[in-house]
Amino acid sequence: MNDDTSSDAGRVVLLTTSHRVAPGLLSWQAWQVLHAADDVLCADSEHPQLPYLKEAGVEVTLGTPAARDLVERCADGGRTVVVLTTAEGDRRLTDGLATLAGSGRVAMPSLELLPGSYDLPGARLLDLVQVMDRVRRECPWSALRTHEDLAKYVIEEAYELVEAIEAGDREELREELGDVLLQVVFHARIAEEDTEEPFSVDDVAGGIVDKLIHRHPHVFGDESAATPEEVREIWLRKKAESKRRDSVTDGVPVGQPGLALAAKLGSRVRTAGLDVPVPEGEDVGAELLALALRAEASGVDPEAALRAAARAYRDAVRAAEGL
Repeated sequence: MNDDTSSDAGRVVLLTTSHRVAPGLLSWQAWQVLHAADDVLCADSEHPQLPYLKEAGVEVTLGTPAARDLVERCADGGRTVVVLTTAEGDRRLTDGLATLAGSGRVAMPSLELLPGSYDLPGARLLDLVQVMDRVRRECPWSALRTHEDLAKYVIEEAYELVEAIEAGDREELREELGDVLLQVVFHARIAEEDTEEPFSVDDVAGGIVDKLIHRHPHVFGDESAATPEEVREIWLRKKAESKRRDSVTDGVPVGQPGLALAAKLGSRVRTAGLDVPVPEGEDVGAELLALALRAEASGVDPEAALRAAARAYRDAVRAAEGL
């Protein structure tokens, strides 16, 4: 808006909508402006909002005039013109209006940008689901992948994520989180095609939502927890209720790295209050097991500690090589 703007020059409202929100779900302010407007224009004859505007009795004129023509249309009795923007925006129109406003020689209408609908947090996840669906259907490589084919990539991406966390690289962390998320969405998309027990990414998300609510009664229920220790106690109790395991070792993946496996077993034993002696032996495996259990009991992640030591050793090797 510039100094030449006056009520007599009318009003231009650029109405934006999000394709991630169901068509027809517009804000109350947007509906008020649409019903009160003298003209509603839209350049896209396939705009998803058009059927709903028609149903609501809002007459829409297809096509968007050039900036100067739009200004003159508004100036005719101080009219209000709403332009329903396309998904790509109307760059030609907005640039033209900016040029006229900057010239200082044209009485400009008031210019408003009104979001009729906007994205909520997590809205881009919908894009990811749609893109993954198309990739699965149209990419020759992706269309043939199975859960078994992708299993190794889940492990690789998880390790790369851990590396980004330990390196403190924020940009790398963001990217690696995306790669891990892709694996989840890819597996869920494959699961939809199972003929006997199909499930979708919505089922996956719904399951984890239910689990989080169930295991956080101090957040979503009547229980209380004032310390992290009390939260952990509730979590373990709720987990035991839902899993109903025969052994504290049930659910511990034995395919994970050895030190991480030893630490996890040690944590389960310690939490259960069991007194299980470490198997005796003079081989390296027994020594490593005892060391891993001692580290876990003292609050040290032996896997992370060994990786840190290995990185330091790598740096020492490079230094010895003169690199």
